[in-house]
Amino acid sequence: MMFLKDFISINHASLPATILAVFLAVLILTKLQARKSTEKRKRYHPIGSTILQQISNFHRLHDFLTDLACNHKTFRLLSFFKTEVYTSDPANVEYILKTNFPNYGKGSYAYNNLTDLLGDGIFVVDGEKWRHQRKFASYEFSTKILRDFSSEVFKTNALKLARVVSEAAASKRSIEIQDLFMKSTLDSVFKVLLGVELDGMCGTSEEGTRFSEAFDTASAMVRYRYVDVFWKIKRFLNIGSEAVLRKCVKDLDEFVYKIIKSKIEQVQNSHTDLLGKKEDVLSRFLELKETNQKYLRDIILSFVIAGKDTTSSTLSWFFYLICKYPDIQEKIAKEVMEATQLGHNSSIEEFATRITEETIDKMQYLHATLTETLRLYPAVPLDGKMCFSDDTLPDGYNVKKGDYVAYLPYAMGRMRFIWGDDAEEFRPERWLDENSRFESESPFKFTAFQAGPRICLGKEFAYRQMKIFCMLLLGYYRFKLSDEKKTVKYRTMLTLAIDGGGCVGLGVVTHDSDGNGLVRNAWMLRLLTVCEAALFSVVVKSHALRVVTFDLFVKATLDSEFKALITWGKVGCYVCNA
Repeated sequence: MMFLKDFISINHASLPATILAVFLAVLILTKLQARKSTEKRKRYHPIGSTILQQISNFHRLHDFLTDLACNHKTFRLLSFFKTEVYTSDPANVEYILKTNFPNYGKGSYAYNNLTDLLGDGIFVVDGEKWRHQRKFASYEFSTKILRDFSSEVFKTNALKLARVVSEAAASKRSIEIQDLFMKSTLDSVFKVLLGVELDGMCGTSEEGTRFSEAFDTASAMVRYRYVDVFWKIKRFLNIGSEAVLRKCVKDLDEFVYKIIKSKIEQVQNSHTDLLGKKEDVLSRFLELKETNQKYLRDIILSFVIAGKDTTSSTLSWFFYLICKYPDIQEKIAKEVMEATQLGHNSSIEEFATRITEETIDKMQYLHATLTETLRLYPAVPLDGKMCFSDDTLPDGYNVKKGDYVAYLPYAMGRMRFIWGDDAEEFRPERWLDENSRFESESPFKFTAFQAGPRICLGKEFAYRQMKIFCMLLLGYYRFKLSDEKKTVKYRTMLTLAIDGGGCVGLGVVTHDSDGNGLVRNAWMLRLLTVCEAALFSVVVKSHALRVVTFDLFVKATLDSEFKALITWGKVGCYVCNA
């Protein structure tokens, strides 16, 4: 009996604890059930593919992603360690880049992949580091000093390129146009950024050549990290692609640090205002007493990739496309002649002086053609962010913290639901209004320059540089592909470069004010052809010789004052009204 009482007494004392335990158990089970129910209510984007298929399609990565985007505007790609979400939906793009900008940044994923090359540069970091660089760059790109200085640099290097083109045409050589653009834009970037004459165009700087080659290779290697799940192991062992990357970065660092140290020493040893107008970007950094060499190195390499690769690749695709569409090439040439009012006896140097802000602004069709080029061949074909916290996109699907979320400029340019049934056609007129004035589109549809707070600061600089190069070259020369049948492909790297360069055969034609083909005094002209080569040499004694074509045969009308030696043959398309 005593035992029973003791038992009741003990259990009576522990009753509150028992009730509490039961209550907590019920609460935990309820929360787990609610969480499970919530997870069931969440929707995730359809699976488009896997990382293994992406690796096997790496050589055609952007077309592979475009094929998937044709099936689903937004889709998932399953990887070993994370989920990757790719979107071509403008509503999702606007949400990621603008509406909920704080929740989507470069994150640790992009930082780890890119930092060996770009360090803590503006394209790699988030937060305060990004804001500090953005603020400085935003101010610098808006100054008249930098704008005027860069325009003169662009014209100077465009003239150097034009002379190389002229020599190639005179000797009947085809040229790798992308290689020339790479060298010329790199020369421009170094002069604007560092105040240094690299002179890669003329090949006088072996260091400059090594820098360019190392930078291109390093760019391809860091792009491959996005699909190479073993890259960290390879980096640790210093083998394969990671060994190549390390060697390239070492070469880049040696070159850039040498320039930075030299510039700092010049400033420290100067007793006068050595900086003068402080036109180049590095001088303006030093004016702010910013002498951290690692910081300057990271900013410089970030600006190099922004100013060199993007512009040169766009110009390369532009010339490839106008060779495929010669009628568009002629329309641009006509616009150049009308805008500049080029005279009968103008040299190419005199023509360059006519390229001013006013004449550049008149180039509406050229602007539309460059933009159409960027729509189909964006310099940055894929751009990814990291999701910092669980979120729901405008299409109603969920993304998780840590997901890699990317939008696809290359694929978006080919989406019919964005651009209509002719989305895959090259048609510059889509950018012109009824008055033939350029009409922009939403940056969340045309994403070549990104959008929102991270929109490209150098957009206007890029357009100005490309217009100057195009005006100078198309004001004097015509271009044809050296091999019309060759399939042109891109190289999968951070930017969309033509694989193997763009080999273009050149026809040299100068112009008079009414736009007709004209050979000037003392010129020896050879027309390069894509068909069976034909030699057409003209010795001009005075005034001018007009050359016309009928079908594929060359005929010439001569004044009594002229002498001409004509070798007949098949000629591949021009010169009349060129």
